[in-house]
Amino acid sequence: MKINNVMVVGAGQMGAGIAQVHAQAGYEVFLHDIDKERVEKGRASIEKQLSRQVEKGRMEKAEKEAVLGRLHSSVDMENAGRADLVIEAAVEQMNIKTELFRDLDRHAPPHAILATNTSSLPITEIANVTKRPDQVIGMHFMNPVPVMKLVEVIRGLQSSDETYEVVKTTAEALGKMPVEVNDFPGFVSNRVLMPMINEAVFTVYEGVAEPEAVDEVMKLGMNHPMGPLTLADFIGLDTCLYIMEVLHEGFGDDKYRPCPLLRKYVKAGWLGKKTGRGFYSYEA
Repeated sequence: MKINNVMVVGAGQMGAGIAQVHAQAGYEVFLHDIDKERVEKGRASIEKQLSRQVEKGRMEKAEKEAVLGRLHSSVDMENAGRADLVIEAAVEQMNIKTELFRDLDRHAPPHAILATNTSSLPITEIANVTKRPDQVIGMHFMNPVPVMKLVEVIRGLQSSDETYEVVKTTAEALGKMPVEVNDFPGFVSNRVLMPMINEAVFTVYEGVAEPEAVDEVMKLGMNHPMGPLTLADFIGLDTCLYIMEVLHEGFGDDKYRPCPLLRKYVKAGWLGKKTGRGFYSYEA
């Protein structure tokens, strides 16, 4: 099956990035959200990113205008009826995703593939609410989407070989590197990353070291480009906590128990860079 039209559901940071790379690759893209304000905010962020590329000489102005011309705003779920591939990039909560997939299943044409950008939730459970579980798959992009090469392609229990091959080919057309992963809590990326971040939080919680020291050890000693606590602030501490809870519940193993300090920061509204305060202050 050839993909021509793509719908991205969710115009936040991840959804806008996903829409951008598809439009740049030549696909017609519908950027969808629940209201016009969110869609326009997502579109504005894409235009800002493209303008930056023009300023740096990495893109011609005509190319920028062509990309924006392939980007269509949507607040009507009926636009899913025009899509060959739908990529959901909504909030990381199972009840919201299952409701969206029921709706998408009703509106998308029978041949359309329904993909989710979930970073930890089970693909099989999401697929189960549709009448096309063989055409449901995980397509987990990394942040920032235009820069990061990896796409985890997660096969649910019933994801077909054809669905996998189409998504793999599409990811390659974006200039990404698709990596096949099976449907387990956290997949590979967050099953490995989040416990490391959680352990870094524990070292602060237990008084082993200050956040700056923890990050310096991992950058200078392990050659990480960014320390785990800085990375947690960029991801969002609420997201980190939620993924740890998914891992803890999914595996039933206390090695995935979220650090109490992580819970405390989230309850305080210290969610990282997006709120101006996490393990570091960003208010300036």
